[in-house]
Amino acid sequence: MTDLKNKTIFMSGGSRGIGLAIALRAARDGANVAIAAKTVDPHPKLPGTIYSAAEEIEAAGGQALPLVCDIRYEEQVVAAVDAVVERFGGIDICVNNASAIQLTPTEMTDMKRFDLMHQINTRGTFLVSKTCLPHLKKSDNAHILNLAPPLDMAPKWFAPHVAYTMAKYGMSMCTLGMAQEFSRQKIGVNSLWPLTAIDTAAVRNLLGGDAVSKMSRKPEIMADAAHAILVRDAAECSGNFFIDEMVLRAEGMSDFSAYANDPGGKLAADFFVPDSIFDETPTEVIRSGW
Repeated sequence: MTDLKNKTIFMSGGSRGIGLAIALRAARDGANVAIAAKTVDPHPKLPGTIYSAAEEIEAAGGQALPLVCDIRYEEQVVAAVDAVVERFGGIDICVNNASAIQLTPTEMTDMKRFDLMHQINTRGTFLVSKTCLPHLKKSDNAHILNLAPPLDMAPKWFAPHVAYTMAKYGMSMCTLGMAQEFSRQKIGVNSLWPLTAIDTAAVRNLLGGDAVSKMSRKPEIMADAAHAILVRDAAECSGNFFIDEMVLRAEGMSDFSAYANDPGGKLAADFFVPDSIFDETPTEVIRSGW
């Protein structure tokens, strides 16, 4: 398979950032994309709603279905999946993009925020995948793609923000377990994570503002890597913890300057990337404090 034409994608989140970039890349192929997210009204600090995302998807050449859905609630996820199947006839791809983040140490993490991160990241990924599964089984090339990191158990990833790391690694454990569990159904289950910081609202608002944004890459690198994964044979592509740049290098790409906010400038490494990955790529990144 070389493109995603007429494939149906169920995406949690996706009204902005990496999720929207993945949706737009699929839309250029002529894919159907359901955006299942909470953002109905514009946020004062964050761009995009499910409706503006749908407009962009259709302008890019795809079919869009905006769905109001809080993935913490099973009945809302079931209703959203049912709506997608009614509209498009099935589901070929599930992208678990929705995530909550708070980078605080244990004493400064209130339990309400702890619960939110685990409900959205770990439980949400499990629930959305589980609910899409009966329809994925009917697809001729079904994929689940989790935007989650490699399971690198180095203490340095836990100590500064153990609650967030646990919640995010919960998504990664879904990849590890479901890839094996669904292998007989030939459903590909993989994770995708960036080598460098990606210029999103989280980076600008939580992770260093304009300084880190300048050292970031654009979300399109994640979108192109996701596309490369999702067109692969699902039966032969499962259980991987992909890094965006490494995926694209495997596709023959060597010049990544178009993705940089500051071509030729310094790049900041993302969280959770194992040291061994940096040893495999010629890209120079700043691993401050790691």
